[in-house]
Amino acid sequence: SEQSLVSARASVMVYDDSHKRWLPSGTSQGISKVHIYQHVINNTFRVVGRKLQDHEVSINCAILRGLKYNQATPTFHQWRDNRQVVFGLNFSSKEEADSFAQTMMVVLDTLSGACIGGMHLIIVL
Repeated sequence: SEQSLVSARASVMVYDDSHKRWLPSGTSQGISKVHIYQHVINNTFRVVGRKLQDHEVSINCAILRGLKYNQATPTFHQWRDNRQVVFGLNFSSKEEADSFAQTMMVVLDTLSGACIGGMHLIIVL
């Protein structure tokens, strides 16, 4: 089973490399509720977002070891997934952006092998 470690309101964007611009993810623009989920048995993580308006999935992206999370501005963060898709989150507030980024950093530390007593961390917030 999965548990949500953090959630935030953000517009989910995807970078269109051919036109060198950011486009809204999915079929429409709008704010999504974006979560970082942890699968507690496998200790795997993913980012999942659904649009508030119509519940369309705007992002479903595995968080893998080595992911580079870039806080480009206080409210716009971006990263490239293992398929070379570049995602951006335009957060509704700096506070939500900070909370999301802090959780992402803990997840990335966990995936990079931060251990306590030889056991991988399972985050319980």
